Amino acid sequence: MNSSLTFMAKLKLDITDLEEEFFEDTRLLGIVSPLKDYQFCWHVNNIIQFDFRINTDIEIILKKKQREYYFSVFQFSEPAGSLVHYLYNNHYDGEFLLPELRHLDYLWLMKGDVVEDSKMNYLIQSIKSISQVQMVTELASGNIKSKTNLVL
Repeated sequence: MNSSLTFMAKLKLDITDLEEEFFEDTRLLGIVSPLKDYQFCWHVNNIIQFDFRINTDIEIILKKKQREYYFSVFQFSEPAGSLVHYLYNNHYDGEFLLPELRHLDYLWLMKGDVVEDSKMNYLIQSIKSISQVQMVTELASGNIKSKTNLVL
């Protein structure tokens, strides 16, 4: 065998455990609305008295087709408890953060504390009350193929 030949093995990082830990005790909403992300956050902040702010430190950058796509993430931490709300923009320049859910404009992830059904229903109804919101639905993270893209 020629000693100048080298063998390069491709290694793939198994992030299954990280993914499972990240999504443990989370709740996820899918939202359809033509509003710009900052407009949507403004409405949510006024209706629910949240304080969503863009967090550029956790902006998601996906590399596809020799390009970079930037997906903004807004964040609000509830003052009492450890619940944090993340609002992901699901599209940027023709690409999707979660391609299998391309019909959704926003993904709202709640993590860090248990979200009771009553609170979830309140949030869903409050979001639906925004005139330019067309749909709000709860999503099961286990059914999402590219959920790794949501891991912060």
